[in-house]
Amino acid sequence: MSRCLASVMGIAWLGGLALGEAPRVDSELFQLEKVWQIHLKASAEEWEKIEPKGGGGGFFGGPGGPGGPGGPGGRMGPGGPMRQMGPGGPGGLGGPGGPGGFNPARFMAPIWMGALDKDRSGGVTEQEFLGAFGRWGREWDREGRGHLVESDLRAGLEKDLFGMGGPGGAGGPGGPGGGGRGGPRLLGAEGGRNGLSGAAGIEFEYVKADLEFEGTALKDVAVRYKGNGTYMGSRMTDKKSFKVDLNEFVKGQKVGGVAKLNLHNNITDNSWMNEPLSHALYRDAGVPAPRSSYARVQVSVPGKWTNHVMGLYSIVENPDTRWAEANFGTKKGAIFKPVTQQLFADLGDDWAKYNQMYDPKTDLKMSQQKRVIDFARLVTGAEDAEFERRLPEFLDVDGFSRFMAVTVWLSHLDSILGVGQNYVVYLDPKTDRFRFAPWDLDHSFGNFMLMGGQLDREQMSISKPWIGENRFLERVMGVPAVREAYLARLTEFQGTIFLPERLAKQVDGLAALLRPMVKEESGEKLERFNRLVSGEALAPGGFPGGMGEPVKPIKGFAVARHESVAAQLAGRSEGRSIGAGGMFGGGGGRRGGPGGPGRPGGPGGPGGAGGPGAMGPGMMLAGPIFGMADGDRDGKVTVTEWNGLGERWWKAWSGGGKELSMEQVAEGLANVFPPAPGSGPPGPGR
Repeated sequence: MSRCLASVMGIAWLGGLALGEAPRVDSELFQLEKVWQIHLKASAEEWEKIEPKGGGGGFFGGPGGPGGPGGPGGRMGPGGPMRQMGPGGPGGLGGPGGPGGFNPARFMAPIWMGALDKDRSGGVTEQEFLGAFGRWGREWDREGRGHLVESDLRAGLEKDLFGMGGPGGAGGPGGPGGGGRGGPRLLGAEGGRNGLSGAAGIEFEYVKADLEFEGTALKDVAVRYKGNGTYMGSRMTDKKSFKVDLNEFVKGQKVGGVAKLNLHNNITDNSWMNEPLSHALYRDAGVPAPRSSYARVQVSVPGKWTNHVMGLYSIVENPDTRWAEANFGTKKGAIFKPVTQQLFADLGDDWAKYNQMYDPKTDLKMSQQKRVIDFARLVTGAEDAEFERRLPEFLDVDGFSRFMAVTVWLSHLDSILGVGQNYVVYLDPKTDRFRFAPWDLDHSFGNFMLMGGQLDREQMSISKPWIGENRFLERVMGVPAVREAYLARLTEFQGTIFLPERLAKQVDGLAALLRPMVKEESGEKLERFNRLVSGEALAPGGFPGGMGEPVKPIKGFAVARHESVAAQLAGRSEGRSIGAGGMFGGGGGRRGGPGGPGRPGGPGGPGGAGGPGAMGPGMMLAGPIFGMADGDRDGKVTVTEWNGLGERWWKAWSGGGKELSMEQVAEGLANVFPPAPGSGPPGPGR
C-alpha cells in the first residue's frame, strides 16, 4: 500500500507502514496526489562533507564583476567568508533541536557575519563588533548632523550590509557582476552557481549515500544541498533542500525512469502548495513546466540520526534532456537557465560574455551559441518594423504568450518579470525557436513579499507587469501579434484554469493529503497550514517591521487576482505598476514617495500607480533597530545612543564570551527580530 493511500484512509503510517512499490515510469513518479517515502543513509564521514564551502561574497555579493553594456556595475557589499555551521546539540541552532521553517535571523546571520568579521577569522571579537558600530555611526550620518535619522539607518544598512544602492555604470545598468539596478548580486563566478547563495561563493558538493525509495534500495547515490534563498533561509536547520543524482557514482540507476531528484523544502511556503499547483497551472495552460509530487524524507547518519524525519518535501522534475525529449520530442535542443534583468542584450560576438549569464545546462554547439547572439542583436538593435517581422523566426509566439499569461496572472515577481531568474529557455532544434518554461515557483500566487505590497501584487498591471526597464519584454510584448496572443490567452484562461473555485478545490484536495505530514513537523506549522488552506490571510512568518503585512494564500489571492484581471481585460481598470527600481530598488518610497538609492545612475522616481514602491531590506530593518537605539524617543539617534545599542547587543549576544560565532549572531538577531508564529521551533527532534 502506498503512503499516500494510507494517509488518506487514516491508516497509521508513522513507523510501521508496509512500504509500497517504487514508481516504474515518470508518469507514476510525478503525481500531485502522491507522497512518496524516501530514506537517505550516509556515513558520518560523508555527511560531514555535505556542508558547503565558500561564502565569501555575502548575501548580496562581494566585489562586483565586470560590467556589461554601459560600463562597470553597481557597488557591491562587503565580502568575507561565512563560517560553516557545526551540527550543534539538541535544541541548538544547528542541531536536531534547532528551529524549523523560515526565520530572518537565520537568513541574515551570514550577512551580518560578513560585515562584522573584519579579519575574516570566522568569529567576531568585541573590538570588531563595537568598531563596526562606531564606523557605521560616523559614516551613516550623511548630512553631518551629529545624529542619525531613520532614513540614514535604512541607507546605511543597504549599503554596508546588503551591498546595495550603488550607481550603475555610465550609460546603463551594470553587467554580469554589477547588479547596477540596486538589487542583489545573483550572478556567480564563471563556472559556478548563480543565485543568491551561488553569488556569495557557496558551492555544493555531492557526497555518497544509499537511497531507499518506497523500499527500493539504490547504493552510492550522490546527494548535495541545493537552493539559493531557500538554502540561506534554512542554513541553520536540518531541513535543507537536496538534489539527488542516482548516476553520479553508479551509472544506470533510476527511479521512475528518472536519474535526478530535486527535493524542495518549501520553507518559504507554509502551505506547501505554491510551487506544485503553479507548475500544474502552467501545464494546464500548455506550457512544458516541470511536474511535481511529494515526499516524506528521512535521513540516517551513524552517531547523529537514526530514521530522522526531515519532513515534507516536494519532488520537482529536473528540466534536463529527458524532460526536453518528453516535451519537445528530442534531446538535441539547448537548455538555458538565464540570470539577468537584461535578457537578450547584445554583449558582442564572444560567447564567453554570455555563458555565465545564460547558464547552459547542455553542451552547446557553435550554431546554438550564435542563435542566442543573433537574437540578442535583433532585440537590442533592430528597428521596430524589422523586429516585428523577424521575431517569429526566433521566438515561439504561442508558447511565449501562454508562459506570460500564467506568469503575470500568478504575479510571480521572482521571475523574468522582476529579478530576472527562475525560468528555463529551450532552443528547439526542430524550429530554431526559443521556448520558455517556469522554474522555482515557491513565491508564486503573489507571494514575493520583497516587491510591492499585497494590493500591488493582487492588482498588478497586465499591460506592464515587469519591474523597471526590461527591453526584452518591452519590445516583445509591444509586437501586436504577441500582445494579441497574450491577451487572448489571459481571456481564455480566466474562464477555465484561472477560476478561483477550481483552484480552491485543488487546495482542499491537497490539504487532506498533506495534513498528517505537516502535523508531524510541528503543531505550530499545522495550525498555520490549516489557517492558510482555509483562505485566511496571515502575516508572513518571520519578517520584521513593514514586512509583516498579511499575505493572502492561494484561495484569497485567486479571488482578488481573478477580479483584477477581469476588470483590466474589460477596460475598467489599468491595474497597478510596482516600483520601477528593480528588486529592492527605488521605484518609489514605501508610501509612494521618492525612490530609494538603488536605481542605476541616480535616485528612483515616484512610486507605482497608487501603491508602494519595492521594499528593500533596509526598510524592513531600519525601523525596529532605530526604535531600540532611540532611547529618549525624540526621532534622533545620537552617537551615544547608537554606540550604546552596540554595547547592549554585544553583551547580550556574547554572553560574556570573547568572540561571537555565527550561531550567536543568529541567536542575537532572533531576539531583535523574533520569528512570527509558525516559523519557530517545531518541537523535539527537529
